[in-house]
Amino acid sequence: MIEVRWERQLHQAGSDTGLAVAANGQVVVHERHTRLVCLDPVDGSVRWDIPVGKWLRALVATGRRCLVLPQDTDRLLCVDLDTGERVWSADLRGWTGHVVVAGDTVLVGGWRGYTPLRALDLATGQVLWETADCTHTVRPAAVEGRFLIGEPAGSSARLIDAREPRESSAWLLPQPLVDPDYRAAFTAAGRDRFLMRCGDHAVAEIVPSTGTVREFVLPGSDLTQAAPEYVDGRLWVSERRAGYVVVDLADGRVLHRIDVRQPLAGRAVPIGSGVVIAGTAGTLFRLGADGQVVERAAVARRIRALHALGPAHVLAVTKGTLLAAAVGNRE
Repeated sequence: MIEVRWERQLHQAGSDTGLAVAANGQVVVHERHTRLVCLDPVDGSVRWDIPVGKWLRALVATGRRCLVLPQDTDRLLCVDLDTGERVWSADLRGWTGHVVVAGDTVLVGGWRGYTPLRALDLATGQVLWETADCTHTVRPAAVEGRFLIGEPAGSSARLIDAREPRESSAWLLPQPLVDPDYRAAFTAAGRDRFLMRCGDHAVAEIVPSTGTVREFVLPGSDLTQAAPEYVDGRLWVSERRAGYVVVDLADGRVLHRIDVRQPLAGRAVPIGSGVVIAGTAGTLFRLGADGQVVERAAVARRIRALHALGPAHVLAVTKGTLLAAAVGNRE
């Protein structure tokens, strides 16, 4: 069954960029326009509450740190996840976007080509390097201490070292790289496989260890710009009309299409032997292995984003609240 466990008023419109879930389950959310709070995942109680600024471009939880990039200060904040105390802050150029962490290095910049790429030390915030010119890249991804980057509508993807701006590998893509703007562009499918949207009807796969590139073409599909998703060993690609097309990664076969007859919000979240998706009209759907709806529950008037919260719970960002719902057996 699907059951709401707790709900918190945000006193502002909820957004996907204003929510992060740490590896230990701590929930960090931006609310009341200027505050960042850390919530207990079990009951939603507040662990700490600090001022950070307005309109977050990025919020990243990594290890025992949380990185916050408000739009109104041009400053990256690093806070302690346990206490909310500020560890360091770093002044950035105006319109800096994208915040990605690989090991002990933070990479910022490259969003819409407004700024250079800049690498910071995660422990201190010290600048390690910065590219000489402005760089236009989709949101990078961390790959074993390096960063995977690519220019929107470009024909290649590149790996650069984290501690110095040196290219270590590059791959030609079968079709131009699609840009989801501030959202993730690369999807990890295991430790050594990355998926990305290319062209109008395709997904490209890169395996860095072997240098191989493969293409999955989905003719006739009206795909969105969102990055593909990797769910239970399968490729899930969002469609404008049908929700998702689910593809076998071994041979590229379309297994089924998922259509719950309302637009979807957020991502598909694996729960037990099934998957949970959210409709923008406020309904959570639990799907079986065959993609059929086995349960649905209206939990809000509108849902803007969906996140995993442990093995049996999801977080839904609604129009003005954050709620946690249990899925499956009662705990």
